[in-house]
Amino acid sequence: MDIIELRKTLHKHPDVSGCEIFAHDLIVDELRRLSPTALHDHVGGYGVVAYWQSPDPDAKCIAFRADIDALPTGHRCGHDGHTAILLQFARRLSCSDLCYSVLLIFQPEEETGKGAKKIVKSGLMQKYNVAAVFGLHNLPGFPEGRVVLNRHTFAAASCGVHYMLHGRSTHASTPELGVNPGLAVAEIINYFNTLNVASPAHFKQSTLVCCRVGEEAFGTSAGDGEVMFTLRAFTNATMVELMEQADRFVIKCAASHGLELSKRMREPFGATENVPELVDQLCEIFKGSYDVELMSKPFRWSEDFAEYLKEFPGAFFGVGSGKNHVELHHPDYDFPDGIIDTAVGCFESILKSIKL
Repeated sequence: MDIIELRKTLHKHPDVSGCEIFAHDLIVDELRRLSPTALHDHVGGYGVVAYWQSPDPDAKCIAFRADIDALPTGHRCGHDGHTAILLQFARRLSCSDLCYSVLLIFQPEEETGKGAKKIVKSGLMQKYNVAAVFGLHNLPGFPEGRVVLNRHTFAAASCGVHYMLHGRSTHASTPELGVNPGLAVAEIINYFNTLNVASPAHFKQSTLVCCRVGEEAFGTSAGDGEVMFTLRAFTNATMVELMEQADRFVIKCAASHGLELSKRMREPFGATENVPELVDQLCEIFKGSYDVELMSKPFRWSEDFAEYLKEFPGAFFGVGSGKNHVELHHPDYDFPDGIIDTAVGCFESILKSIKL
């Protein structure tokens, strides 16, 4: 099957995180035809991992990753394109003389931030002694085919926090006899607005997602409330500080109002903290063949590729989808097939020229 036709087939069969059945089966069928040294299916759910052994028994192993899941609204982030890129790269591997062994990771559940953790936990990357891991994302708003790099963090850490405040309801005519969380919710919202720091060196962001106090019952003073935020930072260390700062205030606020407090964390993502020395090599490797841009600050969105970078050296980069291409997650988004060759070429150049 032509790679563009394959990509369009994936696009027509979007699988949400944790249910990537169609993508899994298609990927396994394609890889079996290429006869890798080893092929692992159902890794961390519906992940697929393929291994090609270098003829050199002392060769190090390089991993390359693509995400395979879709949003509930369909393939509106380009993971169908990322999958096609890695499969095309695999096709070219099958007839190459490898100076490195290669591990290709087709990862599920990126959109929920769970998939990379499951791949790492599977132990396959450790089994094959991965020396470095690389991945990419398509980037609307940048010229088509431009390779976008950052020496440090490529994309921010983020986490949803859901605070639940439990008081005691009472009749609306005697609110003093109950414990209403309304003022506490207001104080929390006001405080979280003060957490924002715009400076890239110390970037912190708090975004109110949802809040609720009581219910539509006009004879009752509210007894329960909840408030939800998404927190972001450009480094994992700053993210830890931000979470601790937020929790300290909410705990103190709840106590001062006589409220019980419970908390849930939703969709935590680390920061994709690249290894600067590897990015420097990528700049040198790419600059003769591609239009390269080195960014001065990270993207504010998140990528669970961060979980690989916590365990293994590596780098994450972008390939421009077109300056006027609609943004990621837009209802009209579709992956630009014209960048498949550029992205595959980037992976081939890394495999050929990186020094580990």
